[in-house]
Amino acid sequence: MSPIGVFDSGYGGLTVLREIRALMPQYDYLYLGDNARAPYGPRSFERVYEFTLQAVRRLFDMGCPLIILACNTASAKALRSIQQHDLPLLSPPADGTALPLRRILGVIRPTVEAVGALTQTRHIGIVATQGTTSSRTYELEMAKLHPDIIVTSQACPMWVPLVENYEFDKPGADYFVKRDIQQLMQHDPLIDVIILGCTHFPLLYNKVRAYTPAHVKLISQGEYVSHSLKDYLTRHVELERLITRGMQARFLTTDDSTKFDTSATIFLGQTVESEQITL
Repeated sequence: MSPIGVFDSGYGGLTVLREIRALMPQYDYLYLGDNARAPYGPRSFERVYEFTLQAVRRLFDMGCPLIILACNTASAKALRSIQQHDLPLLSPPADGTALPLRRILGVIRPTVEAVGALTQTRHIGIVATQGTTSSRTYELEMAKLHPDIIVTSQACPMWVPLVENYEFDKPGADYFVKRDIQQLMQHDPLIDVIILGCTHFPLLYNKVRAYTPAHVKLISQGEYVSHSLKDYLTRHVELERLITRGMQARFLTTDDSTKFDTSATIFLGQTVESEQITL
């Protein structure tokens, strides 16, 4: 198998994988969750880079020609360094060309590309982990692609624990979601689009919708990442033809596989049987 690799620090990337498989079910997929060391959000740039590079190496070693970093923190803190400094060594040119045989993509740029057509006021909000907001990656990418858009970020440190402790649809989640959304809108009342800048956050969608003004659009990343990936593969036939088409998905975790399977079934919407590995 030469599957598309999908990496996340935990379970959130499964919401992206779900959308990708719905759009492109023909390919094989290999998901890796570094659950034993999650969450990545509070960790330093250096540690996130180290852990992400270990995962990338493993997925490449297991035959993945393409890896999606389905984790905003990894995309923000590690993607660029790996693409610029490590990928040329991990993927030497073939047949005398300058193009590597392997690619790594993130989830932030496809989201930023899409948002330009969705905002009328040109004011958008980002709700994300502390690691993603402190990196200011969304602001930097937005400045490149949509320099007229004003970005306001809100760190939501309690949202991931709410999701991973199965409290995302319980009354206990209301306090934190309401507080953070209100703080975001108070900082900039002109916001008309909010990006759910963590792949865990789609499970909190109903709570977020309940406390967000009706005119404000909520953007879940999976839809936009999946369509961006489909377009990317259409434009890079030399890479697309390396991916096997067995309609299979395999799941790996660095933590207990039984625990992973229970949570992953909620995120993915189907029964999951994973394997435990070490990085």
